[in-house]
Amino acid sequence: MRARNDLTPREIVTRLDEYIVGQNDAKKAVAVALRNRYRRLKLDDEMQKEITPKNILMIGATGIGKTEIARRLAAIVAAPFLKVEATKFTEVGYIGRDVESMVRDLTESSIQIVREEYRRNVKGRAEKRAIERVAKALAPGIKKEKSGYDNNPLAGMFKGMGMDPNQFAQNNEDEEEETVTSDISSKRAELKEQISKGMLDSREVEIKVIEKKKTTSNPMSAPMESMGIDLSETLGQLTPTKKVKRKVTVKEALDIFTEEEADKLINQEDINADAVHLTENSGIIFIDEIDKITSNGQQNSGQVSREGVQRDILPIVEGSSVKTKYGTVNTDHILFIGSGAFHLSKPSDLIPELQGRFPIRVELQDLTKDDFVKILTEPQNALIKQYRALLDTENIEVVFTMEAIEKIAEIAFEVNESTDNIGARRLHTILERLLEDLLFESPDMSMGEVKITQKYVEDKIGHIVEDKDLSRYIL
Repeated sequence: MRARNDLTPREIVTRLDEYIVGQNDAKKAVAVALRNRYRRLKLDDEMQKEITPKNILMIGATGIGKTEIARRLAAIVAAPFLKVEATKFTEVGYIGRDVESMVRDLTESSIQIVREEYRRNVKGRAEKRAIERVAKALAPGIKKEKSGYDNNPLAGMFKGMGMDPNQFAQNNEDEEEETVTSDISSKRAELKEQISKGMLDSREVEIKVIEKKKTTSNPMSAPMESMGIDLSETLGQLTPTKKVKRKVTVKEALDIFTEEEADKLINQEDINADAVHLTENSGIIFIDEIDKITSNGQQNSGQVSREGVQRDILPIVEGSSVKTKYGTVNTDHILFIGSGAFHLSKPSDLIPELQGRFPIRVELQDLTKDDFVKILTEPQNALIKQYRALLDTENIEVVFTMEAIEKIAEIAFEVNESTDNIGARRLHTILERLLEDLLFESPDMSMGEVKITQKYVEDKIGHIVEDKDLSRYIL
C-alpha cells in the first residue's frame, strides 16, 4: 500500500489518538503537514516545485510522545520513515556516519515498502508456481546424472579460485533434466490440489532455498554508495547463487517459494524507480536529540564540532540531491521532524539557517497523573492490555481495579517528579517491578483470576517509592 496523503487532518489526529494520549498541538501540526503534501500534489508541476514541506521542531522532555507521534504518523499513511539521532553524525572530514546516510537509509525503507507492494500484485501467479515447486519436491522425478565439473566450461577457473565447480550443478538442480512418469505426473496433480487446499500444511518436506547473502560491514561501502555504486551487489554478482537444503513444513515451503517466485516476476529497476519517487514525495525523517548538537548541548569540547554537524545537515533539510545505489534522491519534499528536550539549550542556539528550516515549533506538555491513567488504559496498545495478554498465554486472567491503576499512575508521577522525568517510560519500569513475581510464577500456577488491587500495588512497590534513594535506582 503506497503512502496515503488523502486523509484529512481530523482523520489523522483521530488515528493518532488511538495510540497517543494528549499532545494535541503536536498532533495537529503533523496532521496539517501531511495534508499539505496531498494539497501540493493536486497543483500544477510548476507550483509543486515551489511548495516545500513546513518542517516541524518538537520540544519536550523524553518519554512524552515525540517519537511515537512521528512513528505512528508514518504507519498511518504507510510512508517510509526513518528515526536518526543527530549525535550519531560527525562533521565532514571526521570518521563516522555522514549526514547523507540518513537519506540512503530512508530509501532502503522505501525499497521494502515498494517491493512488498509488487509482491502482492503478483502473489496469485507466484503461488501457482510455488505450489508446483512444492509438489515437485514431494514427488521428485528421476534425475538425469551429470557432473557439474565436466559440463562447466569455466570449471578450471572456478577450481583455481578455490570454488567447487560441482556446486553450480547442485545449485541449478531445479533446472536439471528429469524423467517424469505418468504415475509421478498424476501424483503431482493430486498433491497440487491438496497443497492449495491446505491439507498438507503440517507435512515435512526437504527443499533447496537460495541462501541469504550475509551483509558484512565494509569501510568502502559508504563512500561507494555516495557515488551511486552498490559495492555489495557488485561483489555478489562475482559469486554464484548458492542453494542450501532445509527441512520445513509444506506451509513454510509454500511461503518461501512464493516469495522467490514473486521476486522472479517483478522488475528490480521498476522497484528502484518507484522507491526513489516514494522517498522524495512521502518520506519522513525524524531527527532526534537535535538539541545535543547546539553550542550548549551535552557534549565535551574535545568532540567533533557540533556546529559543523548542523551545517552538514542544513543542505539535506534545505533540499539537495543525494546519490544512492538506487538512484539520485532529491530531498526538497521530504518531511523533517526535529526533536529535542532543550533542557540546557534552546532552539535559538541552533544556527540561524537551520532554525529557519524548522518553521513550525511545537512544545509538548509534561505528562500528569491523569495522563498516566489514560496511557495505562485507553490506547490500543495500552500497557495494561499488553501485560494481560502476556499472562493470558499462561491461562492467568489478570484484573486491575481502577484504584490500582490510579495508584500506579500516582507512583509514576511522583517518581518522575522526585528523580529524572522520563515520561511514560516510567510506567514500563513500575509495571515490570509490580508484576515481576507473577510473571515468574505464572507457568507453575493453576488456572484462575488474579486481581491487582491498590493494596497489592502498595505492598509490592510502596516501600520502594517511600525510600527516595531506593526508588532512584530501582524505579
